[in-house]
Amino acid sequence: MNQSHHACDILLGHFRAGTTLDTLPDDLRPQTRADGYAIQSHLETDTRRRAGWKIAATSIAGQRHINVDGPIAGRLMADMVHPDGACVPFDHNRMRVAEAEFVFTFARDLDPKATPYSQAEALDAVDSLSLGIEIPDSRFANFVAAGGPQLIADNACANQFVLGPKCLDLWRDLDISQHRVHTDVVGKRQADGIGSNVLGDPRSALTWFVNEVTALGITLRAGEFVTTGTCIIPIEIGSGDQIIADFGVLGTVSCHLS
Repeated sequence: MNQSHHACDILLGHFRAGTTLDTLPDDLRPQTRADGYAIQSHLETDTRRRAGWKIAATSIAGQRHINVDGPIAGRLMADMVHPDGACVPFDHNRMRVAEAEFVFTFARDLDPKATPYSQAEALDAVDSLSLGIEIPDSRFANFVAAGGPQLIADNACANQFVLGPKCLDLWRDLDISQHRVHTDVVGKRQADGIGSNVLGDPRSALTWFVNEVTALGITLRAGEFVTTGTCIIPIEIGSGDQIIADFGVLGTVSCHLS
């Protein structure tokens, strides 16, 4: 077993047990973004399928939350994805926040290529837009101090994700950078946001993601999705809460926390 595989096994063990660590051992700790992505790649196995992807820290609030200076990408495995209205496991979560997000699903494969994808090329490969709620978490006890490479290795704080309904195609005629989003933790608190909180425009986040991942030599597959980061300041949640994210004419997505 190589070092990146060993590091991934340590983090995956904490994910499954609901426990944390202070830091990876010195000889396994990633020093660069590439090192972090190499560790993360071992999450995929013959029995653990990649369903989609996430982007963390696409907003200033998100970057401050985990103390990084720009976005990072992570994998959403099939066992981490839940349908609209689902009861989502929450018992070991320490971040204790929810995020309302725009989600793009690919209609066709996007292969690595010599030049970066343009936004038009990335959007041309999109089949549909959906709505999502991300409930992130970290395997590091002090995720603020972990640093970018370790957080990439930690799968960009991926934990649980609710994939909501597909939007009507009218989304293609909207400026989603100016689209308002309202999130309600029922009976407790509310938050409002806007698409421009996501790297200025969720479509810009999509393009960043496509180029970040294909530059690693990875092909993005038809049917996979990418959730582009929070439109709201991450909202505090707790066990038993009901969360509803309302995207206006585009629809709503919701979940309960076990």
